[in-house]
This record gives sequence, C-alpha cells and structure tokens, in this order.
Amino acid sequence: MKNTALTQKHIDLGAKMVPFAGYNMPVQYEGVNVEHMTVREGVGVFDVSHMGEFFLKGPKALDLIQKVSSNDASKLFDGKAQYSCLPNNDGGIVDDLIIYKISDEEYMLVVNASNIEKDWNWISSHNDLGVEMTNRSDEMSLLAIQGPKAAEAMQSLTDVNLKEMVYYTFEKGTFAGVDNVIISATGYTGSGGFEIYFDSKDANKIWDAVFAAGKSFGIQPIGLAARDTLRLEMGFCLYGNDISDTTSPLEAGLGWVTKFTKEFTNSAALAKQKEEGVKRKLVGFELVDKGIPRHDYIIQDADGNEIGIVTSGTMSPMTKKAIGLGYVKTEFSAPGSEIYIEVRNKALKAEVKKPPFVEK
Repeated sequence: MKNTALTQKHIDLGAKMVPFAGYNMPVQYEGVNVEHMTVREGVGVFDVSHMGEFFLKGPKALDLIQKVSSNDASKLFDGKAQYSCLPNNDGGIVDDLIIYKISDEEYMLVVNASNIEKDWNWISSHNDLGVEMTNRSDEMSLLAIQGPKAAEAMQSLTDVNLKEMVYYTFEKGTFAGVDNVIISATGYTGSGGFEIYFDSKDANKIWDAVFAAGKSFGIQPIGLAARDTLRLEMGFCLYGNDISDTTSPLEAGLGWVTKFTKEFTNSAALAKQKEEGVKRKLVGFELVDKGIPRHDYIIQDADGNEIGIVTSGTMSPMTKKAIGLGYVKTEFSAPGSEIYIEVRNKALKAEVKKPPFVEK
C-alpha cells in the first residue's frame, strides 16, 4: 500500500486511516458530519495526492486528447480546465478526468487514483502521434482547499488573486514560498475553493503553511468520507460507483461533456445512442420513508418490479434527508417520479429529484 507525502501528518492528527485505491488514506478525523459542515460553511483541507497527473507535450498533444476524450478540448485556452470522459470501445467509460491547458503544446490530465495505470495504458495505446507523455503521479502532491472561506484564508500565501479566479481556471505561481505551484479554481465539493498541485518534496512545508494561514478561519483537515457526502449532495459522479466501464456518458447524464462536433473513441456508437435514446438514466432521489440507501440496493416500481440499482447513497448532513443516485429505466427518470428502494427487505418510497440536493 502506498503512502502520500503527508501520511504521517494524518496519523499524527489522529485520522482514521483506510486503504483506498492502493493508498493509505485518511477517511475521517473528527467525524463525517462535522467535517462536511466545516467545508460547507468555512474551509477544510483534503489530501488528495493519490490522484494521477499525466503531462502531454508536443505539437500533436491536443490531437491525442481530442481522440481519447469526449469533451471538445479545442475550446480550452491557456489557464483553462475542462471536465471530460475517456470513453471505451464498448459504450462505457474508462475514467472521468480534468484536462488542463498549460500551453498550445502542453496539457495536464488529472485522473482518478484507482485508474492511473489503466488510464495511462489506454491513452498510450492511442498515442500514434508522437506525443511526449510523462506520468508524474508519484512525484506530485495535491491539496483540495475547499469552502466559502478558502480564498480569504489562503490569500496571504500567494500573489495570485484568489477571489478573482474564475471557476475551472488555473494559474502557475508562488504559493507558501514554493515556486511553480498550480493553483486551480476546481474541486468536487460544490462549496468553492482551490486545488493546489506541487512537488511532493514541498508537501510538509505547504501543509504547515496552509494550516497556519487558515487558523483564524477555523481551517480543519477533512477525510475522504466527507468528500463523498459533499460530492453526493451536489450529484457529482464517482467513478466505480455511478460511472464505470459499463455505463455510457449519456446514461450518466454526462451528455454535456460528450461533444459530437469531433470524432473520438466510440463516438459513432454514442451518437447513435443519443439519437435512439437511452434505456436507463442516472437519477438523483430523496427517500420519503425512513432509511438510508446504499450502493447496489435494488430500485423497484410500486408493484415490486426491479427497475434499477442504487449507485451512491447517504444521509445528507445539510438537509438531514436520505439521498442517493441510481440508474432507473428511462420511464421512471422524470423528477417527481415515485420509486422504491429495497432496504433490508423493505420497499421504501423515494422521489426522483434533480441534483444538486442542496443549493450552491
């Protein structure tokens, strides 16, 4: 099992450590609900250094990205990031990722920790364009500093104007006295904030500086459990749960990152699927009856017929309601539709609801 450069920090802080995507990661510190509310109302820090970073360089770098990704990366400008998918040949998704345009001939791709090797092999297998590819996942660290107070709390550490940064843009600059840090106005919590990419040798220095600067703002370390509840309240997909090798981007509601203005892996089949319509859709839902939905629970109609499956579920710390995501037959996908979740052999009534489950 791998450690991040900050593993000892988490242990010293008393974090509950668990194996996740081959890494020893902090799942929680003080408790999921407390950590969740810290991010929603203030500022919290996630060590997400297990994520993968690939750098693509050369005159054909964009061509390779266009070939393997579903979104249209030609729309990117220097300092702009884009959410996208890597479709496979069978209608499913290799991974979801963020593409960063550093310059016309250099891009950074940020991929999920559990898929680093798979994604690297997939992109490499399509690289007949002479693009220089570098996997820097083991050398780079990543902190997600999230919450409405993130900009104010971190401003003393950098000359980059954090409050003026537009969502899904990034800048390279000095942060906590460290040069060439990528400061990105991205994150997967829906509460605003930044993701900070840097060399792992500087991890402890940056971590200490972040907590010193954020002390008066009540900054706290946050574990992966709260990251999951935060993203679920926003209806954001988690690879391995809500999207996978067997779910199409169109079924998953990711049509907005699937652009048929270009050709890409399996684009013809996906275009046909769009034209014909999907047979199932990923929906959000809220339980009416008391109970908590979990991954792989069966979804039924009023007559007890199986119509789908839960992919993610939790008790929302913000709304105090049980919420979830799941695939259902298309005819049950409209907001307001009545569905039933099988929880411990009981069919609990739920209502289809369009995420986010909380206001941004």
